Amino acid sequence: MTIINRRQEDILKELNQKGYVNVVDLCETLNVSSVTIRKDLTFLENQKLLHRTHGGASKQPIYAFERDVNDKEGLQVEQKKQIAEEAVKYISNHDYIILGSGSNIHYLSRVIKGFQKLTVLTPSLKVSLELSKETNIDTIQLGGDIRNSSTSAVGPIAEATLSQFSCNKLFLGTDGVHLDFGLSTSNALEAHLNQAMIEVAEKVIVLADSTKMNVRGFGKICDLSKIDVLITDAGIDAETKMKLEEMGIDVVVAGKI
Repeated sequence: MTIINRRQEDILKELNQKGYVNVVDLCETLNVSSVTIRKDLTFLENQKLLHRTHGGASKQPIYAFERDVNDKEGLQVEQKKQIAEEAVKYISNHDYIILGSGSNIHYLSRVIKGFQKLTVLTPSLKVSLELSKETNIDTIQLGGDIRNSSTSAVGPIAEATLSQFSCNKLFLGTDGVHLDFGLSTSNALEAHLNQAMIEVAEKVIVLADSTKMNVRGFGKICDLSKIDVLITDAGIDAETKMKLEEMGIDVVVAGKI
């Protein structure tokens, strides 16, 4: 049985509330030195109660790893459905939109119905197949190298095709939303394609369930300043939401009554 002291209990309580903590804040809150806090964090990490990060600790691993899109669709299902229902409200008749790839975007494609006219560009094969059921949606499939894990196109062919268009809205999935590192994904090629999508879109709307908060992937997509709207679920902690809003991002909490 692991025995932790009162100060370490306070650290875990703070971590459970916020999802992450940093050494400087803990020093001020608990009135101890940074050496003491770092020792506490190392001890708690050894007990597998948190994950150390540069300058602090997080409740979950800070680095996103690559998963098959079919596996990801079985995670946080209710949250993703709620996010999709909120995201579809941002689509209007006669829009020209880009839908990225990933499980959150696939959930969105399932609820895009009943529009009089819509034009959609997407690298995702699953999204294209879903939208092909709707006769009033013109779907343009981006070509290129198909990644098995995401069933979506990447590479110079997809990026060159994108450069021929201008769209008013981009709906983007992500593996990580990190206050310092920005928006990221676990694959560098997808990160590069997402950068190209951002360049041809007037408005960037990111769909990310709360497990993606304060997480970073291998490939950086962009700084958070490039994001206009972030749609997430009620699991986002209040401090992260506040800091994102201070950056000028419209944070929408799906499923919130």
